[in-house]
Amino acid sequence: MESLVKGFKENKAFRFTSLLVVLLLAITLLAPVIAPHDPLTAVMKDANQAPSAAHLFGTDKLGRDVLSRILYGASYSLTSVIALVVCIFVVGTTMGIISGYFGGIVDIVIMRIADMMISFPGVILAIAIAGIMGGSLINAMIALTAVTWTKYARLSRSMVLKIKRREFVDAAVVSGGSAAHILWVHILPNILPLMVITAAADIGAMMMELAGLSFLGFGSQPPAPEWGLMLNEGRQQLQTAPWLMFFPGLSIFITVVVFNLWGDSLRDVLDPRNEG
Repeated sequence: MESLVKGFKENKAFRFTSLLVVLLLAITLLAPVIAPHDPLTAVMKDANQAPSAAHLFGTDKLGRDVLSRILYGASYSLTSVIALVVCIFVVGTTMGIISGYFGGIVDIVIMRIADMMISFPGVILAIAIAGIMGGSLINAMIALTAVTWTKYARLSRSMVLKIKRREFVDAAVVSGGSAAHILWVHILPNILPLMVITAAADIGAMMMELAGLSFLGFGSQPPAPEWGLMLNEGRQQLQTAPWLMFFPGLSIFITVVVFNLWGDSLRDVLDPRNEG
């Protein structure tokens, strides 16, 4: 926490990108207040209207206001992608810590499962899992968690193998510390900064993959105002109503860029290898 406060004061890039992230999160929370229309209400007489004063981002084929759907989509997309990254972070880091600390047969089993998952193309495997389970946002999140946790497991395992040879860990073992105490007090705090950096840097990539699954029909289902699904809905009208793809695509682009820049600046603040 002290590093974050210090970085916010001294690192201009981190301060600027953090404010942008806060702005995106504020839009997520305030979407019901600032959205001019109901994102799910169809008004057929207003179908496929171009951007105007009445509808700044135009309307879709059902007459729904695109701006309202994008604002609500921010809540839908950001909430789901943050939940997805948290799930991947918890599962992968936990498996890596267990594998690295206990070793033996536990390490062999976990790492062989990870190797097996890595041997398949990630997106293709996620599509296959989501397709078998059925198209829904929850199933898409489960599929992406299943193919992405290995990255965190391998990284946390390598860090645990290095840290558990340190003298303070040996001292804790000699003092009679339990495995749970050593993992929680001595090992986790030392690997957490780099793992958090990795998770923050992955938010943009996970948003792209989650939107991609929704675009293909394996994620969010109509009438949910999710950006990837909105791209799919506007695909067939690209020539006659390009705003149906332009504005959701622009929203994804801006969000991914903001979180990627924030992840890079967070690495500059938290990564112990950058100290000094």
